[in-house]
Amino acid sequence: MEKIRVVQYGLGQIGIGIVETLIRRPWIELVGTIDTDKTKTGKDVGQFLKNPKKVGVIVSDREDEVLNRAMPQVVTHSTSSYLKIIYPQLEKILKYGASIVSTAEELAYPFIKNPDLALKLDTCAKSNKAVLLGTGVNPGFLLDTLAVVLSGACQDVTSIRAERVVDASRRRSSLQRKIGAGLTPAEFDRKVAEGVIKHVGLPESVGLIALAMGWKVGEIQERITPIVAEKDVSTDILKVPSGAVAGVRQVAKGILAGQELIVLDLRMYLGAQNPHDSILIEGVPPIDMTIKGGIHGDQATPAIIVNTIPKLRYLQPGLRTMIDLPPLSPRMDLSEVDRSVMLKTF
Repeated sequence: MEKIRVVQYGLGQIGIGIVETLIRRPWIELVGTIDTDKTKTGKDVGQFLKNPKKVGVIVSDREDEVLNRAMPQVVTHSTSSYLKIIYPQLEKILKYGASIVSTAEELAYPFIKNPDLALKLDTCAKSNKAVLLGTGVNPGFLLDTLAVVLSGACQDVTSIRAERVVDASRRRSSLQRKIGAGLTPAEFDRKVAEGVIKHVGLPESVGLIALAMGWKVGEIQERITPIVAEKDVSTDILKVPSGAVAGVRQVAKGILAGQELIVLDLRMYLGAQNPHDSILIEGVPPIDMTIKGGIHGDQATPAIIVNTIPKLRYLQPGLRTMIDLPPLSPRMDLSEVDRSVMLKTF
């Protein structure tokens, strides 16, 4: 079986997680890694894994050199949430003819906030016969794609509500700070106004669901409020006293003629009780699904990125979304030989 040549671009915590997953897939060949962090460049990427080992791939900050030498078929990309920041990176990769799977939240459905950039990237991807896709846990899977998949069991759907409650004390330190843990409510409000505190991607998930359902939502609303600690909470990096901010609640709604067609409710805070992911579909039949404990985003995001790779071949070149893809799994597609063996087995 010919392996898929992959370069990983961005080696933060999620990027390293992607590398960990890539090297465990027998159908992938990791041919390069890119990062601007001078403490990582020039070193074997295996040094930065949870269990360090020699991988034989050196980290470089020279993207053109890596892309030209490695000739990847796919670049897995995790550098920033914001399309305006990563646009030059994506454009350069596409011009080398490589497809991209990115964790950038705004790329999951970029037509809401950045329609002009989305059109340019779509044109660039098509002209270079490449696929560009943004995905992850949220957006990309839990609060959008999974809801769309579940709706396939319905004759009619009148509304979709999805909820994600995350105990942030179990997540990476950067996320704990990003949700405003430890701030006073006044500091929290100020940072929200500055755009510092915000989970990126809820409006994109609303847009993705609306697209899949054929709903022409007239308005997308988003509200961010603090969740205040009712008692002292401690993690390995933070001590949050009662009355301080423990985290964030963010709600996005897709509304048409006053009706809330889509409601996405995200709560990430330290010490969250009953963490879970749930989807409620009002329809015929109604569907009420809950994943107890919720899905660990830092573990699932690399998996979704990597598991998407073999499915790219089903897509036409251009800027695509998760609803264009067939279902994901941790293995390569079945060959015709595998299928015939399975038929004989049963």
